[in-house]
Amino acid sequence: VEKYRPQALSELVSHGDILSTVQRFISEDRLPHLLLYGPPGTGKTSTILACARQLYREREFGSMVLELNASDDRGIDIVRGPILSFASTRTIFKKGFKLVILDEADAMTQDAQNALRRVIEKFTENTRFCLICNYLSKIIPALQSRCTRFRFGPLTPELMVPRLRHVIQEEGVDVTEDGMKALVTLSSGDMRRALNILQSTTMAFGKVTEENVYTCTGHPLKSDIANILDWMLNQDFSTAYRKITELKTLKGLALQDILTEIHLFVHRVDFPPSIRIQLLIKMADIEYRLAAGTSEKIQLSSLIAAFQVTRDLIVAEA
Repeated sequence: VEKYRPQALSELVSHGDILSTVQRFISEDRLPHLLLYGPPGTGKTSTILACARQLYREREFGSMVLELNASDDRGIDIVRGPILSFASTRTIFKKGFKLVILDEADAMTQDAQNALRRVIEKFTENTRFCLICNYLSKIIPALQSRCTRFRFGPLTPELMVPRLRHVIQEEGVDVTEDGMKALVTLSSGDMRRALNILQSTTMAFGKVTEENVYTCTGHPLKSDIANILDWMLNQDFSTAYRKITELKTLKGLALQDILTEIHLFVHRVDFPPSIRIQLLIKMADIEYRLAAGTSEKIQLSSLIAAFQVTRDLIVAEA
């Protein structure tokens, strides 16, 4: 993941509009305070690090950039101490500004964020702040209004595939077409996750096929889900329960994953609307209960029961 982290703004594959805006800010030397937010693995940190590399030469990097992560201490004392002193000292012999990068800013306490408001305002002359977070709602409105916000959405498959192909080519990995599809599907727009799955699958199996990717991540295969659905709708209760339990034990599947996958199938199968609604409500309840940490066995019985009731309703209607 670090080996292929983009080093320059031109290497980033996604969010062209954001990058061109940032590029213009830099070239016109009018960089505002930035707030980058969005799900993990979408290029927020890479973007700002690429900006920093473009702005400062290698040897002045240490004195001009202060990067603090959630793992560093960023309580109110740090904001009033090191951050304040870093921001308040001018740059010697050189015009331009210093850069303070606060990664995972949503992990900062309310007090620290409030202390930051004043610092940002007071030293706008010679310091730019860049806040990076996953959840915008966890950043206080006062800080949001002081920054230019950019949302980094999940990456689309069209953007991820070329980059993945590049990595695959560099590493000389054997990947099939369906394996590629599986990578993109399972990573759901998170580039870092896609690369991690690719790496672990390659190390485990040597060849990246759809089946290997699903097995490696412990995700149920499409064929397994089709089987489970078939059993729930066509077998009697005890047979279905036995077969699904066997499959779960054999493949080491989690009921949560099975439920998520079956949900997609339920939308594809042609149920009468009223019956589908009942079924989805039941499934939602089961998902909620699973999240609360209940017994998988009972919830599995409940899932099968929901489908059997649905089946009986369809038969009755027909």
